[in-house]
Amino acid sequence: MSSSDGVSDQPKPQSGPRATYPVEQSASSKRRWFLILSVGVVLAGLVIAYIGFQKFGDPEVSGSATGHEVLSSDQIAVQYTVNRQNPDDPVACVVRARARDGAEVGRREVLIPAGNDVQVGARTIVYTSRPAVIGEVFGCTASVPDYLQPDM
Repeated sequence: MSSSDGVSDQPKPQSGPRATYPVEQSASSKRRWFLILSVGVVLAGLVIAYIGFQKFGDPEVSGSATGHEVLSSDQIAVQYTVNRQNPDDPVACVVRARARDGAEVGRREVLIPAGNDVQVGARTIVYTSRPAVIGEVFGCTASVPDYLQPDM
């Protein structure tokens, strides 16, 4: 066979420019890789968006302190509001007191019973181990523990 018919009996080079610079991929192969990588990037973005929404999206229940009053060196009254999507369900909140250095010096779990209002105001007294300077809502949840369930 001659080299003019495009078929060569010669082995592939082990060195030189043809061994160093491989033959380029076809256009369809490049397009296929581009589509695969694009779909992968879009899927990764959707997964990250879903996780972000689950973690930082609008919560089912939220609580925030609206004020506090230091009653004594071992008591603080915390006033707060609770927002819930479903007012027919009870809510549990953790209210805490903190000292001047930021340490938590008192904590209390509070049951907000089911009712008709989406937003509920409440006030609770937290007993402290040393003088507190601020009272705050640590968090609220719709998963009420059994020991906070109201007697029925």
